[in-house]
Amino acid sequence: MEELRAQRVVDALRERGVDARMEKAGVYQFGISVRVPGGRTAVWDSDGTAGLEAQVMRDGMLVGFVPVIEGSENFDDDEVIDAIVRTDYDKPVATQRRQAPPPTAPLPREGGVFRRFLGGFRGD
Repeated sequence: MEELRAQRVVDALRERGVDARMEKAGVYQFGISVRVPGGRTAVWDSDGTAGLEAQVMRDGMLVGFVPVIEGSENFDDDEVIDAIVRTDYDKPVATQRRQAPPPTAPLPREGGVFRRFLGGFRGD
């Protein structure tokens, strides 16, 4: 996932109350980290593949995953956000709910006043 796209998706997820952060997986390799119940973290799309998928980690150990979502290589930002929000992480192999849960209170954007400096003054 491109850096600016990952940041847009993270910002939109945080506006819905989802505790999301941008994940820097390598050089020019970005994904989205989402905290889920049970002390787990779902790391979305950090492996550089075209399809949208995630690994669910707890204390550095793989405890589950989200298989590649069919057709996700063509998703726009809104579809990526919807897929992440609709994911049910309760089983080791996560599934997609029919409907997204209602949004909760928004979380502040990450980076605060230094966001433009950290991002090299690109985009917002």
